Amino acid sequence: MVEAIARRKFLIAPNNDWTQPRVKALVKAVRALSDAGHMEDAQIIANLLLERSELSSLLRKEIEQFQKNLPPAWHLEIEGYIRCQQPFQLSYQDAAERLWSFTVRFAQMTPHEERKYLDCWCEQTTGNQDVEELQHNWSLRLDRITDATISPISGHWLSKLDEILVEMHLLHGLAFAYQAKPEDVKNEWLPDRERVRRVVRRVSSTF
Repeated sequence: MVEAIARRKFLIAPNNDWTQPRVKALVKAVRALSDAGHMEDAQIIANLLLERSELSSLLRKEIEQFQKNLPPAWHLEIEGYIRCQQPFQLSYQDAAERLWSFTVRFAQMTPHEERKYLDCWCEQTTGNQDVEELQHNWSLRLDRITDATISPISGHWLSKLDEILVEMHLLHGLAFAYQAKPEDVKNEWLPDRERVRRVVRRVSSTF
């Protein structure tokens, strides 16, 4: 090691050369990845931050709290299947002690109203109260599932959830305040109706 240091093949440097903007950006990345359901990636960055001396005591406390409240192992297992596009079987018991079992062929973890959901396409439709065209789509609130069993299955992975087109007419103030969304197919003012905006959008759930 001494020889390697002398030949500058191995360097010893202080662990305090990261700027605060870099540290704060990585902390934001942990938050964003966590909110998006990418817990494994968030945990990798969190571990990296905790190794740094530049982390302030307040941010260190936040990251340590994040590490203490990691989701259960089956969350990470689902995330791995999603990343590998591997169909899987999901079984769990809800708060009313009903048993649910789903054959999942597409899934994504999505935040809805500050809660994390597993939006998934499942072979099963019984109990789904959405319109017929969307009854293969399920939106499962993850914090209501205390434990689950996950296992891989054979078959193909779908490219997305089922979708339908919906049309909305926004009036007056709502029409002017509306901000276009990426999923909008059309966003236009109706020529024959004053101050009415027509929006056509693809949706995977009527919720």
